[in-house]
This record gives sequence, C-alpha cells and structure tokens, in this order.
Amino acid sequence: MTDPESTAIHSMFGRIARRYDLANHVLSFGLDRGWRRRLVASVGRRTPRDILDLATGSGDVAFALGACLPVETRITGMDFCEPMLAEARKKKASAGPDAYANVRFAFGDGLALPAADESFDAVTISFGLRNMTNRARSLAEMRRVLRPGGTLFVLEFSHPHAWFEPAYFLYLRHVLPVIAGWLTANRSAYAYLNRTIEEFPGRGALAEEIRAAGFASVTAVPLAFGAVALHEAAK
Repeated sequence: MTDPESTAIHSMFGRIARRYDLANHVLSFGLDRGWRRRLVASVGRRTPRDILDLATGSGDVAFALGACLPVETRITGMDFCEPMLAEARKKKASAGPDAYANVRFAFGDGLALPAADESFDAVTISFGLRNMTNRARSLAEMRRVLRPGGTLFVLEFSHPHAWFEPAYFLYLRHVLPVIAGWLTANRSAYAYLNRTIEEFPGRGALAEEIRAAGFASVTAVPLAFGAVALHEAAK
C-alpha cells in the first residue's frame, strides 16, 4: 500500500472509523443488516471451513458469519486500515471473552494478501471491492488464496433499475452527503464514496471482470431495486 491513492483511501477510512457503523445503518435506512443476512445465508449453503472476510472494516460481516455458522468455522477478518480493525477488535472484546471465538482480525492489503495459496474455502468482500485501486489484481489475489472449488462472494453497490434511478441518484448526490457529513463530520469522505458508487460497473460488467480473473459459474442477484448486488463465483 504505497501508491498515493491507496494512502488517501486508508487515511479517509481512518478518519471515519469511529462513526462508520452508525453512518452505514442510517444512510441505508437499516437495509445493510438485511444485505448481510443474505450474504451470510449464501455463504452458509457452501459450508466452508475457513473464510476470509476481506475489507472487513469494523467487522460486521465477520461477526455475522461467526454468529450464524458452525463454531468450527474459522473466520479471518482482514483490512488495510488499522483504525477500522481497532473498532472491530473493540466490538469483539465488548461482546465478552467467549464470544466470537472463531473470529480473528488481521492486517492485510487486498492487492497483496498476506496468506498462502489455497488457504480459504470462501472469500467474502462487502462494499470494499470498489475501493481497491486495482480490481483485477485484487480479484486475482482472492482467487489465489481460495482452495479449488472455493467460492467468492462480492456484496457491492451496483446500477439500480431504470425506474429507480432518478430517486436513487437524487438521494446519493444531494441528500446522503449532507446526512453523512452531520453523522461523521467528514462530508468529503462520503463525496468520494458516492463517486466510487456511481463509477462502479453494473452487475453484468462486474460479472465479466470476475470471469476475466479466472472464476467460473458467476451469478449476480440484484438487491434494493438493483442498487446493490450479490455476486457469487467459483474457483
């Protein structure tokens, strides 16, 4: 993580780490919890033993996986932003010494994962792929650390259905930054995040990028009137 763009992204997430969860819940009208449940249910159907939750942030997906999957499932939440990992570790500690025993957190850059080849049965990444400065390289790294037959799960913003676009972009461009600025005292961070949402490829284009990285059996399920999508792909 040495290029200026990655450094700027790291700094931005560090500044909003303490209020990140609250902002996510408010700005999504609480829908983020349902999206995570959908992801966890999809992962559970694959019965993985070892899971990497990449770009784990404050750990919400890792904790949801830990709470819903068998206790023998090992979950590693990984992120390149230490302030975010500090929030995740704080949550785990506050839950008690016996809570989430199957969840651990580690520092790691999504462009150069500190993990051996074929280490995990599943890789999840939620609303983090669009912040990778090189998506192709990041996807290649995710494929590298997956075991043969393993599954990639990408929960990410997408392009909404045409009828929903006017209301969606009105909210995204004009309402969300004001609320986010009030909640986090960092409106500029959400201006950047909004830009990444608008510039991110839609379901079909992202599916092609995932296939180009060497994955097979790629599927995409639209959520929230298409504004979010859950992709699955096999190694």
